Amino acid sequence: MCKGGRLENKSATFMTEVDNCIVIVRNAPSQVCAQCGEVSYSDAVADRLEQIVSSMRGAITEIAVINYVDKAA
Repeated sequence: MCKGGRLENKSATFMTEVDNCIVIVRNAPSQVCAQCGEVSYSDAVADRLEQIVSSMRGAITEIAVINYVDKAA
């Protein structure tokens, strides 16, 4: 957002809501602005997060907490 801060590689918690379920993905690799704290993800991580969230569609739960796992690893 600030466009002026230095990006640091960190793990972040990604959270979204899908089909009345809150999906929390912990330890997602990210870049965090040292100045404003804005979190961004690489295209590969964003794709993986999308896969994880899609896999939770239709889950019979209100909250799902998932640890990020890179399929390539």
